[in-house]
Amino acid sequence: MSKKGRILMAMSGGIDSSVAAMMLHDEGYEVIGITMKTWDYASSGTSGKETGCCSLDSINDARSIAVQKGFPHYILDIRGEFGDFVIDNFVDEYLGGRTPNPCVLCNTHIKWSALIKRADMLDCEFIATGHYASVREENGRYVVSRGLDTSKDQSYVLWGLSQSSLARTKFPLGKFKKTEIRNMAMEMGFKELANKSESYEICFIPDNDYRAFLKKRVDGIEDKLDGGTFINTKGEVIGKHKGYPFYTIGQRKGLEVAFGKPMFVVKIKPESNTVVLGEYDDLQRTTMSVRGLNLVKYNHLNDETEALTKIRYKDPGTISTVKQTGDETAEVIFHAPVHAIAPGQSAVFYEGNDVLGGGFIEKEK
Repeated sequence: MSKKGRILMAMSGGIDSSVAAMMLHDEGYEVIGITMKTWDYASSGTSGKETGCCSLDSINDARSIAVQKGFPHYILDIRGEFGDFVIDNFVDEYLGGRTPNPCVLCNTHIKWSALIKRADMLDCEFIATGHYASVREENGRYVVSRGLDTSKDQSYVLWGLSQSSLARTKFPLGKFKKTEIRNMAMEMGFKELANKSESYEICFIPDNDYRAFLKKRVDGIEDKLDGGTFINTKGEVIGKHKGYPFYTIGQRKGLEVAFGKPMFVVKIKPESNTVVLGEYDDLQRTTMSVRGLNLVKYNHLNDETEALTKIRYKDPGTISTVKQTGDETAEVIFHAPVHAIAPGQSAVFYEGNDVLGGGFIEKEK
C-alpha cells in the first residue's frame, strides 16, 4: 500500500472524475476506480441516444483511464437499490404535488452508502468523487464548502451527507476551476477527454422529459388526471389541464391555454387535481418550512441563525433567518421576497462559503 493510503474513486467516465482519479494517482494514493450503474437506460422508455453516467460508453471510458494509469477498476451494479428508493420517491413526490430532488436523495442515501460499503470491502480508508466542493475538519465537525469555481460549485447537492460519510470523503477538484481541469486533461495526453461534453440531465431521464417518464411508470395516469382545472388566485376556474403532476411551481411555458398575459403555476393541489395560476408577483414569498434537516457545520442552530439560503441549484441565494424548530425541521424567514419556492426542492443554508446544512422544502407560506 502507498504511503498516502488506498482510496476508492467514483468514476463516471466524464472529465471531472477521470482527472480527479489521475490527480490522486499522481499524488501517491493507491487508487481503485469504481463506476456505479444506477439505471438501465433501456427501461426508461425515453428516446434518443444513450448518454450519461450509466451508458456503456461512459463505463468503458472510466475503465480505459484506469487501465492507462495502471490501477484497478470495478463496475458496481446498484440498479436495484437505486430504483426502489430514488425512483419511487421521484414518482411519489410528483404525485404529491411536489418537485423532487433525486440527485440529492441519491447522494445522501445511495451513492455514499454504496461507496463506503465497497471501500470497507476493499480496505480503502477514503472515498473520492469529482464534485466541485471541499471538505475539512473544524471543531470536531466535517464541513462542506463551496468549490473555488463558483460556476461549477456542487456543494448544494451535498448537504445531506452524514458526518461519518464526510469524514472519509475527499473532493480533489474543490480548489480548481473547470478550465484548469480541462487543461490538465490535455497536458496528461487525454485530448478527447478534455473536449468531452457534459451531461446535466437526471441519469434516468436522459431526454429531460420527466412527464413521459411518469406516464410510463404510472399506469393510466393520463386517463385518471386529464381534465383537471386551472384556477386563478381568486378560486375561479380559468381552464383545463393535463394532470397536476405534469406542472411545477413557477412554470409559465407549456400551459396550453391563452390568457392574454403571462401566467405562472403558483400552487398545486393534488387532492382536487387543481393547479393555481397567477401573475409573477403571486410567486413572491418570504417564509417557508423545511423537513429532513441535516446539519453540517454545527450540531445545532441558534434560535435565529442568519444564513444565505438557496432554494434551487442555480439560485444565487437570499439572506434569511433560519430557526430550528425540531431535530429535523426548521423555519426560514427571508429578508427579501424570493421567487417560486417549490416544495420538494432542497433548501441549503450557507455561512460564507460553508454549508451550514439543508433540508427539503415542506411548504411555502
